Amino acid sequence: MKTLMSNAKNINLIIGLSILISFLLLMIVSFFYTPHDVTAMNVANKLKGPNSENWFGTDEFGRDIFSRIMKGTQTAFFVGTLTVTIGVVFGTLIGGIAGYVGGWVDEVFMRIMDALMAFPGIILALMLVAVFGSGIVNTSIALGLIAIPSIARIARSGFVQHKEYEYVLSAKLIGVKPFKIMFRHILPNVSSPLIVAASVSFGVAMLAEAALSYLGLGVKPPDPSWGRMLKDSQAFLKSAPWYTYAPGIAITFMVLGFYMLSNAIRDILDPRSN
Repeated sequence: MKTLMSNAKNINLIIGLSILISFLLLMIVSFFYTPHDVTAMNVANKLKGPNSENWFGTDEFGRDIFSRIMKGTQTAFFVGTLTVTIGVVFGTLIGGIAGYVGGWVDEVFMRIMDALMAFPGIILALMLVAVFGSGIVNTSIALGLIAIPSIARIARSGFVQHKEYEYVLSAKLIGVKPFKIMFRHILPNVSSPLIVAASVSFGVAMLAEAALSYLGLGVKPPDPSWGRMLKDSQAFLKSAPWYTYAPGIAITFMVLGFYMLSNAIRDILDPRSN
């Protein structure tokens, strides 16, 4: 049984990392080189099928789809990184304070988190982007705000549990300040579920950004976005299916990579799985 579980962990870790490292390398290369200019239009070359010059074909403006997929990795990783950073930093801070202090502070913070979680995530993101405007930064901030409540609940649970442990009580007795106890002593011991939640949030953020861009509220053109490419390709689904396949497959594999990696991290950090 342990061998099967170990194999599952290894498979998830190997496949997940392989996918994500491939996309990461693609993103790094895209900063310095793409086969074609991602914004240059060539109407005479529009909607050409995959060939030796355009590996994934061209779009309705004659732009190389593979080059735009490469450049789109920058958008995907930027949105994911900023979203997770906002969610983890503020979620951990709010959840940690609520769990450690308790009382009315806990009640107020958690009721605010409950109110945010009451809204479907994509609806709240649509509202925030509609209010503050579209664009890669505003989209990332909106998705980061949505990620805060779930991270806060995970952090609160860990802090509530650990604040009564002997090492925390001992730190209190020798006069260690509360903030230092929270983030130097307790936080490292509750970091495992937060790491798993962060890896899951990364994939969810990329999927949500693609959904917002598909609806026209995400990244502004001409900057490449996989979700925007899906939206633009919809009109050519029958005549140029390769246009849809490329961004669709990119989104699927990116999210799959983070999903498999998060499963592997969860199994590795969870002692009950060993």
